[in-house]
Amino acid sequence: MTGVALRPGTPEAGAPETGPARPPAPLSRRHRQRLVFLGVLCTAGWLASVLVGHYVDCGPELHRIGLAVHILALVLSFGTILVVDWLGLLWLLGKMEMHESGKLEAAAKPLIWGGLALLLVSGALISPDLTSTVTVVKLVAVLVLMLNGLSIAPAMHRLLALPPSTRFSELTKRLRLRLLIALTVSQTCWWTAVLIGLINSTLRRWTGA
Repeated sequence: MTGVALRPGTPEAGAPETGPARPPAPLSRRHRQRLVFLGVLCTAGWLASVLVGHYVDCGPELHRIGLAVHILALVLSFGTILVVDWLGLLWLLGKMEMHESGKLEAAAKPLIWGGLALLLVSGALISPDLTSTVTVVKLVAVLVLMLNGLSIAPAMHRLLALPPSTRFSELTKRLRLRLLIALTVSQTCWWTAVLIGLINSTLRRWTGA
């Protein structure tokens, strides 16, 4: 999960808009500590969801409710991230300016993280099979995409301080690479989790498990 779509910065009058854009100062120590705390919180929530789902039998009724919530949460979070990443990709290709997607990116964050929280809660109710390799891959993909969404914060901090007309080609090589990696990891993990979840759900229906 990247949230690559951007909010506008606040450029100074007469600031040049060509050449490599120099990023501002990195995140403060307090912000970095906050990101570390959120990373630990996400990992703990993910681990709790996996352990509860594996060791606690919630019964068929809660399983059906959990599955319904799981699907709704997936539509909410994955659908939102697709739109955000698509707008980010359009900016990477020079098809739009940063400020055109800024408001959507800001509004999308609660939907994405809220959907992920519901995925963890509902995932604890649908009894994931930890003996299945593909299920483990799916669970790891969910954890990676959450941590990826947090790890991109320093790069986003640099981008938000740039003029809204800044193009991808004007960024430093390191910043361009970081954005491309985050976008690739986000889409890879999301599609991996979605496809494996779909396959597992279909197999359960066919086998009556």
